[in-house]
Order: sequence, then structure tokens, then C-alpha cells
Amino acid sequence: MNKILITALFFCCCSLFVNGQETKRKMAYSGFSGGMMLHLGYVQSSTFTFTNLVSQFSETMRLQGLAFGLGGQAKVHFGKHLRMGTEGYFSKHKYKNGSYVSVGWGGVLADCAWKIKKFTVFTGGTVGGGSQQNLTIFTEQKNDYIIDETTSYRNYGFMCIVPFAGFEFAMSKSIYLVFKTDYMINVSNPQDDFITGPRFYVGFTFFR
Repeated sequence: MNKILITALFFCCCSLFVNGQETKRKMAYSGFSGGMMLHLGYVQSSTFTFTNLVSQFSETMRLQGLAFGLGGQAKVHFGKHLRMGTEGYFSKHKYKNGSYVSVGWGGVLADCAWKIKKFTVFTGGTVGGGSQQNLTIFTEQKNDYIIDETTSYRNYGFMCIVPFAGFEFAMSKSIYLVFKTDYMINVSNPQDDFITGPRFYVGFTFFR
């Protein structure tokens, strides 16, 4: 009986070792990629109100419209499907009287990719953080040196999760045209003036 148990345990260990070696081969390093992308998106915030307690001034607004920006990413590839790396971007939305809101963010990413002839389809997500700056100008500015209380500036940080999906088209063995869309989720510091929405990216990635 003991010989049977020992024999079964031996074959079990051998099987685990072989499967482990096979898994290790499947997840072996298979290259890296990196590149830059431009983006255009439609973003919006919740409704919020500015208040001046001295002058009794108040104004309610909601930010919405186009945002432009750029950034880049770098990935290390493992096996046929897994890719891990990092990315970072800057995005800006302009509104009335030269006001603007800008968001910068970055983090660690992971995605799964499937190659179909010259196309590579991928989906994944980024976990990281960033900051938002919001400069609001309430009246049209004149070209003078007069200081008045017509602006508001806000700056705060946040942690975020950014799911994304897209595809790459092989222009050559090492150069790919990339299209991607994502949506940022503020998970640590939600604010009424925080802007988010779908962003659409286009750029080039270089594979090695």
C-alpha cells in the first residue's frame, strides 16, 4: 500500500513539474513594444456651483465638450497573449473666457492581445493615479494690470482605474498603427468638476 502511495505521489510530482515547465514556456518573455498616441474625447462633469461670500456672487455650471491630449505607453510581452507595462497621458478641455481644465494621469497596465493576420485586438486596463487642474475665468479678461476676483483655481489628485480596448494594424514587422478607446474612473477622490468620458486614441507603436 505504501509503495502504491509513494508511486502515485512520485507521478503526481512529475506531472506538476512538467505542467509547471510547460506553463513557464508559454509565459516566457516574447518581446516589448512602445509608442506615442494622440487622443480626442468627449468629456463632462457633474453640476457644481462657484460662490463668492463677499460679493454674494454665484454661478452654476457643468463642464462638457471636447478634450485633446497626448501621451505614450511601453509594454513587455509574455507568451502569445499577455502584455504588461506602463502608460501616461495629458488631456485638456477648454471652455468660456479662456478657462480650461487639464488632467494628467498614468499607471501600470496589463492587457490580453489576440493576433489575427495583420491585426492585433487587445483589451485590458490601467491602475494608477493623476491630478486635475481647473482654472475658471468668470469675466472676459482685458489687457491690463488690474487685479480682481474673477478667477478660481482648483488642483487635486486622485487614484483611477482606466479600462481600455483597441486594435493594432501591422504596417511592417516592427511598426504598428494603433487605435484605442478608454474611460477613466476616479476611485479615490470624486469631485463635481472632475471630467471623464470616452477618449479615442491614434498613434504608432514600435515592436521589438
